[in-house]
Amino acid sequence: MARRKVERNISFDDVRGIYYVNMDLGKDEGGGRLRQYRTYPTLSAARTGLREFLAHREQERQSPRHQLTLSDWLEYWMDTIVRPNRAETTVYAYQKIIDNHLGPALGDTPLLKLTPKNIQQYYLQVQKDCGLSSNTLRRHHDLLSSSLRTAVRQDMLSVSPMDRVEPPRSRQYEADFYNPEELKRLYALLQGHWLELPVKLAGSLGLRREELCGLKWENVNFPRQVLYVREARTAFGATVIQKETKNRASVRTLYLPEDIFNLLDAEQRRQERELADPTGHVALDQRGLPYSPNALSLAFTRFVRKHDLPRVTLHGLRHSFATIASFQGVSLFDIGKALGHSTPATTGRIYTHLIDRTHEETLLKVSDALK
Repeated sequence: MARRKVERNISFDDVRGIYYVNMDLGKDEGGGRLRQYRTYPTLSAARTGLREFLAHREQERQSPRHQLTLSDWLEYWMDTIVRPNRAETTVYAYQKIIDNHLGPALGDTPLLKLTPKNIQQYYLQVQKDCGLSSNTLRRHHDLLSSSLRTAVRQDMLSVSPMDRVEPPRSRQYEADFYNPEELKRLYALLQGHWLELPVKLAGSLGLRREELCGLKWENVNFPRQVLYVREARTAFGATVIQKETKNRASVRTLYLPEDIFNLLDAEQRRQERELADPTGHVALDQRGLPYSPNALSLAFTRFVRKHDLPRVTLHGLRHSFATIASFQGVSLFDIGKALGHSTPATTGRIYTHLIDRTHEETLLKVSDALK
């Protein structure tokens, strides 16, 4: 094929008898030129096609869409998508990531020029400079993925650069927990202590700390000897709010064992007797106020340290509940239902040590059969 240049960006193929127009689309990630060729039957048509392309490109460059930065887009996305539809805790967490990391590092980048390479380098830099874990960095990835998917849906981007970004690898969370003997020792030390009730709600019922802090007397049914997990008390920054539980699966009804039933009954009577203006919450601090989840965790950590117990967090008591239930032969499905997990896969992913124990038992049974 013999192609010769006719004028700038236009060439003629004298074998096929058509004109080629070189459309300059800018540069790729490596700095190379991106080009697209279109064919026209006549020189006049080729010139018209080139003029229209150049005019459209210039119009795009001058449009607000072309001048929009990542910070501009994230601000719009937070105001129109996140704040009206997500929990306050999620809004707070997203805004912290944007203000502390994404904004300073990538905020001035035009949205249309944001590349996978920019984002991949951001992951490396923020991990190096701030020491963020890969699990924390995964939240940055999820935020960018969600916001840029919205940009595609609203025709601000043709494709999301996140489609070609390698996400940070999440590390499997290893849960700390007490075995039955250790939990019994903790319970013995807590008898009569003001931490006894909240700790036993976590260790014997598997409640999340936000759930036990948000538990109200109206959700304790003494005649039926059950409690209803309906609400949670959550902290973000210096703000503490009462809200719905984590998700639909978290709403559940739990039977009250005799010792927990008696503790709750005694605490309700104490509050009625001693508090002039009760808040309606089950678990109260020494001032008679509902716990902040962070304050309760700190108080428990100090108690564990003071009594030289194995180091476990308040959330670790929930893991202890799951582990002890498994040792007693309860299935992962039933453990997950009691914990308020959305699927058995969630339970299995968090409690890998329970699955490993099941594998051990299976292999030993096979071995015994072959002896």
